[in-house]
Amino acid sequence: MHSIPAGMNPHSALRLISYNVHKGIGGLDRLCQLDRVCRVIEHENPDLYCLQEVTRHSRRSHYQDQPKIFAERFQTLDSTYQMNVHYQVGGYGNLILSRWPIRSRHHISLRLGQKKPRGAQLVTVETPQGSLHLINFHLGLTQHERHWQIRHLLNHPLFRESTHLPTLMVGDCNDWRDRLGELFSERGYQAATTGEKRFNSFPAFHPLMALDKAFHCQNIQIKHSRVVRSRLAHRASDHLPLVIDFDLRTPQSSAEQKT
Repeated sequence: MHSIPAGMNPHSALRLISYNVHKGIGGLDRLCQLDRVCRVIEHENPDLYCLQEVTRHSRRSHYQDQPKIFAERFQTLDSTYQMNVHYQVGGYGNLILSRWPIRSRHHISLRLGQKKPRGAQLVTVETPQGSLHLINFHLGLTQHERHWQIRHLLNHPLFRESTHLPTLMVGDCNDWRDRLGELFSERGYQAATTGEKRFNSFPAFHPLMALDKAFHCQNIQIKHSRVVRSRLAHRASDHLPLVIDFDLRTPQSSAEQKT
């Protein structure tokens, strides 16, 4: 697998970034400086943005409307926001931004019992290569909770209605033992990331665990996957971002290759 330079998007590939932005708060200095996160993302020039821990109107993040700030900063065509954790004022959750139109969007709860609210965003995006079924999630802290969340997601009617499309699932899995792969493989999904040290993304200032992961169906070809390790990324959040370059293998494109 050939390396693709940071900030450069190959002509034929789609680029996605998955990033727990930690509300714009640096993992080491604990300062809320959202501009650092924006500059890390801008350097990668993604087409699709799957962000976690994006806040709106919370005191700790200076009452910023971060979904609006990101959408205006990156000038994306479409977006959808899911607030999962509610404070007395404001809260935080997941955000998808897209360079292309989002045809359908669903937000499902992944909360188990009285544990912290978690969620998944399910969208279909009209990319230049065809329709993409994209999922952005943030999973829980215990293994039992995470396994329940993935089973709940994969069995959910809103997920299953679009599984005929090329499907890519990304997010902060909190899966430090790398145990979720079996649940996905049982349903025919492959890992674009593994437990290898090169995918360690947390904590950002000295990454020891591969918490940020991606899983995909066979109709997606992963061209390259990597964790961003710039000096700025090590300071901007408590996670490092994951970048995926990929192509869609649609039935139409497969037929064209045979002719």
